[in-house]
Amino acid sequence: MNDLIEAGSPVALVTYSTRPRGGVAHTLALAEALHALGQEVLVVGLGDPDAGFFREVAAPTHIVRAPTVAGGLEEKVAANIDALEVGLTEVARTFPILHTQDCISARAAARVRDAGAPVRVVRTVHHVDDFESQVLVDCQLQAILEPDQILVVTKIWEEILARDPGVTSQIVPNGVDVARYRNADPGLASRLRARVGATGRPMILSVGGIEPRKGSDTLVAALAMLVKGRTPAPVLAVVGGHSFQDHRAYRERVLATLAPLGLELGKDIVEVGSVPEEEMAAWYDAADLLAFPSVKEGFGLAALEAMAAGTPVVTSDLPVFREWMVPGRDALFAPVGDACALAAAMAEVLDDGVLRSRLVAAGRGLADRFSWEASARRHLAVYVQAPSVVRSQVSLS
Repeated sequence: MNDLIEAGSPVALVTYSTRPRGGVAHTLALAEALHALGQEVLVVGLGDPDAGFFREVAAPTHIVRAPTVAGGLEEKVAANIDALEVGLTEVARTFPILHTQDCISARAAARVRDAGAPVRVVRTVHHVDDFESQVLVDCQLQAILEPDQILVVTKIWEEILARDPGVTSQIVPNGVDVARYRNADPGLASRLRARVGATGRPMILSVGGIEPRKGSDTLVAALAMLVKGRTPAPVLAVVGGHSFQDHRAYRERVLATLAPLGLELGKDIVEVGSVPEEEMAAWYDAADLLAFPSVKEGFGLAALEAMAAGTPVVTSDLPVFREWMVPGRDALFAPVGDACALAAAMAEVLDDGVLRSRLVAAGRGLADRFSWEASARRHLAVYVQAPSVVRSQVSLS
């Protein structure tokens, strides 16, 4: 479908999961903002229909049951694309725009379109994963080439996709619910600190679990430097960790370094795991700083959420962060993979009250410039445009 979509046409926002991951959170927040503007939307996720999404959603939802798969990641990806394709076939009857948020949903939606459904497939590319499997590399490439329109959340990813695979995209930034993160329950925040043993100790927060993309190995090494040189020693609370990919081997390697570094799991590092969504504002409020030493991000939504909550941010020096943050003003930056620099930046935030206050004020001001309503209005303008990308006819299968 390459003609113009009529303004107000129903939109299905499609995501590969119902669990608390960045792309899923983006999908739900965008759907709610569109719904609040009067746009007819449906959130389609792959998961357990009886359990629902990880939080309540103020917009209509439909959950396609995720298959039970034996085998590795390649088999899991293939089975999930198949299942979502079946689920979207019915959705496509009444929703002419299928806005997908990941590889799995994009490929499923493209199949439905190519089978004859009169739909336009829009895809937001948040980032590109580094797969070792050629099958998954090819699948991911097709999920960028097949959609009718490609969106990105930052300019750096617009430039990356323009270079390779040569795709034109449009920038529609992320948003943040400032009111939600700015009104945390202080009593709950105090209880959360106690839960991880941070009563009377500095608490450093990490969001996203222990995985390669989050730079967890660098963070652990930096924490060891802080623990050795400070009394009381800080505690690192690691929130989240559910991922479509299996990061168990990486996690085990990182945890194996704790004892040699003089760290103790459960004392210096506490793995909190997935938490109820209604607790997240309090987790940010409980923390003395957010440590976010990612090696790759599409945007870095956790950093924006922390700023909205008034929590100082120490992050890695990635081009994507420099696009919307000013180093030293909005957050402290450390070179990617540099544990010494990361430790020094975290110590500076913990020790310098003036710096801390300045970062909090700047971060709150920055968060105020982003809103999901503004993002939703930008999306509405995109939906009625003629597609700027002609999908590739190349087959990699």
